[in-house]
Amino acid sequence: VQLQAFGGGLVQPGDSLRLSCAASGRSFSSGAVGWFRQGPGKEREFVAATRRGGFEYFAESVKGRFTISRDSAKNTVFLQMNSLKPEDTAVYYCVADWQLILSNIRTAREYDYWGQGTLVTVSS
Repeated sequence: VQLQAFGGGLVQPGDSLRLSCAASGRSFSSGAVGWFRQGPGKEREFVAATRRGGFEYFAESVKGRFTISRDSAKNTVFLQMNSLKPEDTAVYYCVADWQLILSNIRTAREYDYWGQGTLVTVSS
């Protein structure tokens, strides 16, 4: 399984950006897929995830601003980020797993598959 994340860039506070994560080798539809991020000088943190059945999970810091969706035909998951803030600046990693323990869906070590990361910079 390979994950490829893209869509990062430099935006101003208040702008929107959409990240994409495409998978090859296995369908997202039967697993859990999400996003983590690591900002400069910060620990890696959970951002959002979705799993089979359409259930969605968000970090409190992004709830109401970010949404997660998937295009099953393209085996791609999207992270729509609105009202971006400077503190959203980070490298964003797409993650996936097909044997994840549900109670640990916000835990990085639960995910066996990671994309290469895409940098999002929010700055005026």
